[in-house]
Amino acid sequence: MMLWRSIVGKLWVTILLLVSFVLFLLTIMLVEFFENHNINETRTQLTYTAEKISRVLEEHNQDQADFEIGLEIAWGLLDEVTKVVVVLDEETYFYSPNSEDSRLPISFLIEDGELLSVLRENKNIDKIAALPLEEETDSRLMIIGVPLYEGQGGSGAVFIYQSLEVVEETTRNTTKFVLLAAGIAIVLTTIFAFFLSTRITAPLRKMREAAFEVAKGKFDTKVPILTRDEMGELATAFNQMGRQLKFNMNALSQEKEQLSSILSSMADGVITFNQDGTILITNPPAEQFLRYWYYQQGAMDDSDALPPQFMELFQLAVNTGKEQVGEMNVQGRSWVVIVSPLYNKKAIRGAVAVVRDMTEERKLDKLRDDFIANVSHELRTPISMLQGYSEAIVDGIAETNEEKVEMAQIIYDESLRMGRLVNELLDLARMQAGHIQLATEITEIEPYINRIIRKFQTLAKEKNLELRTSFDLSESEFRFDPDRIEQVLTNLLDNAIRHIGEHSTITVSVKSMDRAIYFEVSDEGPGIPEEDLPFLFERFYKGDKSRTRGRSGTGLGLAIAKDIIEAHSGSISVNSKLGQGTTFSFFIPRIPDVK
Repeated sequence: MMLWRSIVGKLWVTILLLVSFVLFLLTIMLVEFFENHNINETRTQLTYTAEKISRVLEEHNQDQADFEIGLEIAWGLLDEVTKVVVVLDEETYFYSPNSEDSRLPISFLIEDGELLSVLRENKNIDKIAALPLEEETDSRLMIIGVPLYEGQGGSGAVFIYQSLEVVEETTRNTTKFVLLAAGIAIVLTTIFAFFLSTRITAPLRKMREAAFEVAKGKFDTKVPILTRDEMGELATAFNQMGRQLKFNMNALSQEKEQLSSILSSMADGVITFNQDGTILITNPPAEQFLRYWYYQQGAMDDSDALPPQFMELFQLAVNTGKEQVGEMNVQGRSWVVIVSPLYNKKAIRGAVAVVRDMTEERKLDKLRDDFIANVSHELRTPISMLQGYSEAIVDGIAETNEEKVEMAQIIYDESLRMGRLVNELLDLARMQAGHIQLATEITEIEPYINRIIRKFQTLAKEKNLELRTSFDLSESEFRFDPDRIEQVLTNLLDNAIRHIGEHSTITVSVKSMDRAIYFEVSDEGPGIPEEDLPFLFERFYKGDKSRTRGRSGTGLGLAIAKDIIEAHSGSISVNSKLGQGTTFSFFIPRIPDVK
């Protein structure tokens, strides 16, 4: 940093200019004072000498000889630079012996009205005049005129004069001395001002260095307190500020980390906007929502674009100052968006949007409605048949025993169907409540699977279906609940047989893995639409009834199968394409202690 741009330079220059200005004025005043003083002293001295000469001449005016003695005495009172002319009248005057080279012309004295008043009015006169003399040009003289009282019947005057060159020489010497003193004072002032400025600004430089350190985040930086004056108080205040700043920054950092943790752990997405709609803050669920929308629109992930519905809610919230709620569908999922304005005191400075994935809630709402409708439907059909056939028997419509037996058999089958539906509902409720009890045991896989396949051979032959098995086992035995797993496989095989056409193949595959066993049931049926796949394992969910051949199920089998597999700590899934068949697969991990 250049010297004159620093505080030291500015303070130094200020002090130097101030002192120089004061010394300049003082020098001018001193020079003027000494010049006037010298002139006044010269005037006083010349007046005194002139009056003394006048008295001497008045005392020696008895005769011509006595007057000449008085002149001799008068000339003895003069120094080398002081000259005298004694004028008795216009014709009679006497010059001092030392005025040979610079005599004052008598004509000047007689013609000057002011000087002439000494002769005519008998009063003292002092005057500074410039006269051309023989060896000097435009020489300034101080002339003092004193009346010489009457003697020998007349009156005269004593004019004493002296060149001001002597006074000016004295003034010049005095001026040189004053200027020398002022120069020495300026030099000393410069040194002192620089030292004082450095001394004063040294704590400021330390504070500046400390401030730079604090700006870098080093809040523990301290400024040494060397004095107890204002600089010391400033250093104390700076250190207190550093401690308070560190405390506040730590508090802000903790709050920021806490807010970040809260936002990151929230299940709902949060997006904060400024007033022009620029995204400021997002959390992971919000970023997931934006990625879904970018993918759906074919946009880049780093794009700043937002869904139009989203921006409409944002503009409404900013313009009206009220919370706005909307719902969007992105990538087959339902999202509820709540946009609330953010205020800076009274002005709206932006908005915060909460994005909530309501897919599961909407799915549950749909399942609840479907559950009520399906239960009502499943119960209404057998109840209607029970009521209708029982009325037929009571009313005697069935006349023969064969007809009565047939009706009774229908009533019996429908009652079994109702019982099966109620039992499956109870099983499902117990499983989902966590009350399922597994009776695990070591089971030989191949005989177990073959036994289940044999149960469906008759039904498969009726539809000209082929049941196949495939084994890839490193161990022949595995621990699980055989009754529950048989219930799962039975449900999968029953569904496959009911939904595929004739001359098709159903394959049951079993594969042992390092820490699990893998089951797969695949068919060559018409397949399941993609929109139905996410809901297959929900209660009472049924696909397109037009693809169901033969008797219809209750819609609870797959839900029960899922709970059974999950009770074994496993998982079940389905893969299907229209026209290419369906494959249900599940695996059971090796957990010897499952009970």
